[in-house]
Amino acid sequence: MKTQVLFFLIILCCFSCSKDALVEKDDTTTEVNSIYFPPINSNDWEASIPSELGWDLSSEQPLKAYLDEKGTDAFMILKDGKIAVEWYFGDFNMDSNHTWNSAAKTLVASVIGIAQEEGHLSLDNASADYLGEGWSSLTLEQENNITVKHHLTMTTGLDYTVEDDFCTDKECLIYKNDPGSYWYYHNATYAVLDELITGATNQNFKTYFNTNLRDRIGMQGLWVKVGYLNLYYSTARSMARFGLLNLNNSVWGDVTILGDTNYINDMKKTSQDHNKSYGYLWWLNGKESFKLPGTETLYSGKLIPSAPDDLYAGLGANDQKLYIVPSQGLVIVRMGANANDSTLASSTFDEELWQKINAFIK
Repeated sequence: MKTQVLFFLIILCCFSCSKDALVEKDDTTTEVNSIYFPPINSNDWEASIPSELGWDLSSEQPLKAYLDEKGTDAFMILKDGKIAVEWYFGDFNMDSNHTWNSAAKTLVASVIGIAQEEGHLSLDNASADYLGEGWSSLTLEQENNITVKHHLTMTTGLDYTVEDDFCTDKECLIYKNDPGSYWYYHNATYAVLDELITGATNQNFKTYFNTNLRDRIGMQGLWVKVGYLNLYYSTARSMARFGLLNLNNSVWGDVTILGDTNYINDMKKTSQDHNKSYGYLWWLNGKESFKLPGTETLYSGKLIPSAPDDLYAGLGANDQKLYIVPSQGLVIVRMGANANDSTLASSTFDEELWQKINAFIK
């Protein structure tokens, strides 16, 4: 009995000593060592204090200066759902919207999972079942060999050497390889997923997304058609909310957004044999090799050597970053301009940034 009383007093002390830099602590919202979720219709968001997390404050300013030097607009670190860092640069602020670029592919991956769970589609079915026959320049037999999963894993076999690999016009969608036999970061094969979701659900893609994902976790933002792509624009906090949802395996508090655990697990692990560092539109760290957008080269080693092995990420052109590290309860967001010479999703900036982050969070 004495042991039980002592344990209770320790837990009570932990609650009473917790501090919050943004809003008053609400003990009904979270538990010791659990993930915190901010309210749906509020700007309130509890904070963690870096010094109380044991982080190295002498490395905080060098990280901030580096981000500023690299054209960053917004940078956030969540620790177990609470805001440990929230920095804005220049005229950008908490209410400013920024494009996710290809980091938004991860949003579509979640929506595909939701649509499958609701019975609207199957990953193993031909994408032509939802896009309609003749969505490409392939023969009917060739089209029927391409499944929804091939689109999610960048293995459709369509010709990525066309003049514009964003082009979704039929004449741009040409056979090159058998589906599943080759990996290439082909944007057009991703872009048609919006139309695929519309065809499968009989709902406008944007409406389906807003109803089943965005609004249920308190995100804001909108899809904007730019050329052949739908680009997503939102605040940094909205990107952080989506990261937090994924950190907790697609459950927001006590609300399940996506309950198919098999799909969730498959989404965040190697999806094919040709690029070990790619899941269902998510990038994966800690693998023995990787391929990058815009190249057929297979590189040895980890995608981001200095980052934790269990990191998975949404990576967008011009260095839009959504990093999730389950082992450390971290969600990290970076929005801004191109940080180096590469405009592709993954760049040397990832490695440099993680060296700075590691020095800060120890």
